[in-house]
Amino acid sequence: MAKQALHKIDALRRRWVVYQVLADAALSAAIALLAAGVFLLLGWLVWWAFPVFWSVFSIMLVLHCPWRIGNQKIVSFLDREYLELQESTGLLLLPAEELNVLQSLARANTEEAWANLQVGHKLFAKRFLRSALLMALAALFFIAIVILYHPANGGNSRTRGIGIAEQKFPMEKPLPQIDGIGVTITPPAYTRRAQRSQDRFNISVEDGASVNWHISTNVAVKQPYLLFNDKERISLRNTGEGKTWQAAKTISGPGYYQVSIDGKLSELYQVQVIKDAPPVIQVKTPKPYTYIDAGEAQRVTIDAALTDDYGIANAQIMATVAKGRGEGVKFKEYKLNFNTVFTGQPQYDAQKLVDLPALNMEPGDELYFYVQARDTHQQQSRTDVFTVAVQDTAELLSMDGILSGANLKPEFFRSERQIIIDAEQLLKDKDSITVEKFNARSNDLGIDQKLLRLRYGKFLGEEDESQEVPKTSDGVADPADFSNAAKILKEYTDDHDKAEDAQFFEPAIKAQLKATLTEMWKAELQLRLYKPQAALPFAYKALRLLKDLQQKSRSFVAKTSYNPSPIKLDKRLTGELDKIIQPVNKQEIKPAGDAFGALRKAIEVLEQLKAKPTLTTADARVLQVANQQLSLRASAQPGTYLSALGAMRRILSAQKISAIDIGVVERAIQITITAPQVLPSAKAQPADGGLSRSYYKNLKNAKP
Repeated sequence: MAKQALHKIDALRRRWVVYQVLADAALSAAIALLAAGVFLLLGWLVWWAFPVFWSVFSIMLVLHCPWRIGNQKIVSFLDREYLELQESTGLLLLPAEELNVLQSLARANTEEAWANLQVGHKLFAKRFLRSALLMALAALFFIAIVILYHPANGGNSRTRGIGIAEQKFPMEKPLPQIDGIGVTITPPAYTRRAQRSQDRFNISVEDGASVNWHISTNVAVKQPYLLFNDKERISLRNTGEGKTWQAAKTISGPGYYQVSIDGKLSELYQVQVIKDAPPVIQVKTPKPYTYIDAGEAQRVTIDAALTDDYGIANAQIMATVAKGRGEGVKFKEYKLNFNTVFTGQPQYDAQKLVDLPALNMEPGDELYFYVQARDTHQQQSRTDVFTVAVQDTAELLSMDGILSGANLKPEFFRSERQIIIDAEQLLKDKDSITVEKFNARSNDLGIDQKLLRLRYGKFLGEEDESQEVPKTSDGVADPADFSNAAKILKEYTDDHDKAEDAQFFEPAIKAQLKATLTEMWKAELQLRLYKPQAALPFAYKALRLLKDLQQKSRSFVAKTSYNPSPIKLDKRLTGELDKIIQPVNKQEIKPAGDAFGALRKAIEVLEQLKAKPTLTTADARVLQVANQQLSLRASAQPGTYLSALGAMRRILSAQKISAIDIGVVERAIQITITAPQVLPSAKAQPADGGLSRSYYKNLKNAKP
């Protein structure tokens, strides 16, 4: 009975843990939904609610620790909720032989009640139900925010650009005479976008788009117009009884505009322009520098990913082949087309297999290429230059440079070269010898390659297998060596340098030696498999790495000569240094005018307005100049400066100045003003007017 009771209590404990975790998750979701609603009101990204959820959920799990709930807590909970158990549930978990007479009687009564006890989920799910109710209320709050502030219901006006994030605009307050507005945007042809319409003045259009305004008024008006950037005026054409007006304009730059009706100007409306970015090219293969070793296929695959905002019109590979050495280098250019047909899609994965012999490339030649792409707006971009070099085996096998200069390991170079020569000769003799002899010679070359690799391994601290001899007797069997730890370690451990601790060469040289050993391993494997043709690329690469090491071992010291000026013996050891002066280069630098002087003065005026909101004539002139500079910046960056420009105009025209408008203007000016450039200046005059300097000068000239 005790075992069955333990299983049942453990099941109840797991049920409690699950409900506690679900309660924490529901409460965290409720907080995240509330945060998402607040983010939506503030115009932030709603996706920031996910980090809020995981952060709150983690904190709650750490605070509550539901996995630490034990069986004793479940027992106490059952005794408190079910009176028929007589607070004796814990006796069911104890062995019967450990109970006294009274405990045995109480246990018998509890077993009867325990057998008929049905524990439901309601008691464990109380906290979860409360959290679920809070989550439902938070979900309703979020849905209400989405419905009330959705663009279709006249909330924050938004328009989605092509290739950029969603653009947000402030609430619009049209003139009271305007009854309706319709704006038709016709994107330029290169975008391949359809015509769209909107019912708001703030617009976000593609570069070169055509915009048509259709304005209807509730009264007949005379001579309405659109004023762009306080400069350009576009008259509205009357299309019906003085209440329907129309205008059109091609947008080529950002800015702002106002609607004028019967001499009254509207608020400032933004004109955002979506610039078409040039194509983006990412070359996946090959690497910036590719070296084709002897025996490898002389071809290279160019794989490029092309992306653009509106579409790729064409892409080409501009290749140049360099042949020859020194002054006899010749170049020849090629234009290679990808295998992809470009139809103006925004993304392409283009490939081209370039056969180097088809470009008349020979061993020792180099191929330079870059990828160039053009979009539907005739904008071009290109990648960096990539290099593909074909190994010249004749130069690699030559002895030039080995007989002269420093040569630390000449026999090792000759050994690797001889393996390559023997492997090529074996391939030539393949048709004239038997298969057994061919395999034997290939295996012998593999043995030579192994010996060469072991000789190089010594430079990296690796174990020399050629010196390993079988042990004929146990060297520690002598009773006199009992408990001699040093001799035991020497007998049963490898007593040689570790590869990582060997200090024969610098780290860069060691890394290249390790790469050489790797190529030798690969060449040996192919030779042991009787495939000398497959072993040649690895052998050639090993030889190239070794020859490069030999070149790195040289050092060059240029010969220099120094002819000192003759020493005047009459001045030698006199200690007179007054004729030795530092060269002085004087240059008069006139400071340029402060481009932000008007804005700095405007900040002073705005700070005064906070204490005394009364605008004098002099202060108004200062703010007028600052208003002109803000106007220029708002025409270039309306999203940043348009609200500040409107606030500045309200300050200049309002009878009562708002502190909120002052803060908006000051923030915009602080963004604009940069730190002044530090210019060289004359050294400050000492406090004594140079008296100490004159004193020491006269003291030196005074005769003793």
